[in-house]
Parts: sequence; C-alpha cells; structure tokens
Amino acid sequence: MSDRAHRDARGRSSRVPAAEQALAVLRHLASQAAPVPAAAIARDLGLPRSTTYHLLTVLARDGFVVHLPEERRWGLGVTAYEIGTAYLRQEPLARLARPVLARLVDASGHSAHLAVLHGREMVYVVEERAPGRPPLVTDVGVRLPAPLTASGRAVLAALPAGQVRALFPGAAAFVDRHGRGPRSPSALRQLLVTVRRDGVAREDGEVTPGFASVASAVYDHTGHPVAGVALTFPADEVTADAEAGLVVRVRAAAAELTRRIGGRGHPPGDVARP
Repeated sequence: MSDRAHRDARGRSSRVPAAEQALAVLRHLASQAAPVPAAAIARDLGLPRSTTYHLLTVLARDGFVVHLPEERRWGLGVTAYEIGTAYLRQEPLARLARPVLARLVDASGHSAHLAVLHGREMVYVVEERAPGRPPLVTDVGVRLPAPLTASGRAVLAALPAGQVRALFPGAAAFVDRHGRGPRSPSALRQLLVTVRRDGVAREDGEVTPGFASVASAVYDHTGHPVAGVALTFPADEVTADAEAGLVVRVRAAAAELTRRIGGRGHPPGDVARP
C-alpha cells in the first residue's frame, strides 16, 4: 500500500471510532457462550468503562443488545438475531455450499445435504441429489428433529453442553420417528460423546429406514457450528471400508465450506463436555 493510501485508510478509520467500537462489542458478545458483565467487555476490548456503558446503552436502545439487570450482564438482542436470520434468508451460505456439495456428490456417488439448526430441528437448505438415486425426505425447507439426523448430531456435538441441555432438558423434548434414536438427555449426551470421539456424526435408519448418513459440522469465524454437511446412502450398499471413505470426503467438504465462509473449526478440547 502506498503512503498516501495508508494515510487515507487510517484517516477513514479514525473518523468512525464509535462504529468500530460498537461492532467490536457485538462481535465480542457473539463469541461468548452466555451474557457477560460490562466490566468484562471493557477489559477484553481495552475500552474505558464509560465508553463501554455508553455503547451498550445505545445498542440496547435499538435492540442489538439486551441488559439482564438481575445478573448485571449483557447479551445479544433481538435485532442482532434478526440480522443473523436475514443472513440465512439471503442464502449466501447456501450459495457458497452448492458447488462444494456438487463436487461431493460427483466424488462419492451419493446425495448430499446442507442443514442448519433452528430450535430443536434441522432445516435443510441445500440438497444435491446424485444421478439415479431415489428422492429422500431431506428436501429443501424440510425440518427434522436434530437428534435423529446426522447433520443435527454433528452440530449439537459442537455446541456447548449447556446449550444442548437448554434445548433438550427432558424426555418431552425428543421426537420418536421410527422407534430409534435418543429419547432422553442422557442418551443424547452419550451419542454426542461418540460423535466427538469419532470426529463424524452418523445415523442409520433413524430418518428413513434402509438409509444411513454421515455428517460433519461447518463453523463460522467464532468457531460456532452453523450447519451440517451430510451424505446419505442406502445402508446395505455401503461396506464399512466404503463408509470410511465417505467420512473422509464429508469431513473435507465441511472443512472447505468452513474456509469459504471465513470460519474456523474448534481446536481440540474447545467444545464443552457434558
């Protein structure tokens, strides 16, 4: 960069310090597993406490953050959530995923999907069907219980344990589709331990009898799981050795999509254990 361009860039930056600080606060809150005190925000961002409280007050007024007075903590507000869901509505994640999934289908010969967690369900946002393969229930827009799907298990296994407990606090939170799959918080915890141990999520006949899936999580820039990439195949056509090859391919596809969205995966031990 030339000296003049550097001075121009530095000048533009110095004219909007409040905007930069507000964005820093939002990014920091988005990276936290739970609401945090204002003092911690000021410390972590190196901001004066008075500046931090002023920024939080302005952001709270417009709904970007919310104050929890009893806990003396701050968290993301409804407006921030609305912007996040607008991101999904505009489909940049799906657009970036389609060529990745198309290559995965070409390489594996099986159908591939991208799904995102919404509440306790996975919403399918991309389906790439392999030529000659039968249609599946995982069409775009379909919602399925997250604990029953491979993509849902991949995402849940990468979430903090407290968030999983909040989503599935008791037996009433679970759905029985074909008489298979976890039906209690303890069963789900054990299943997710297996996913973390294996580095991949699996399901066999829990979504559709006769079909199995393997899946891996996609992460955003904070290391938060935003989606699951899955391959689905007839269970009786794929040997254990062949499935191992599919696992390698689906993990590589999820890693590629993570890179494409500017994300990063969890370092070892970074996911909270039950």
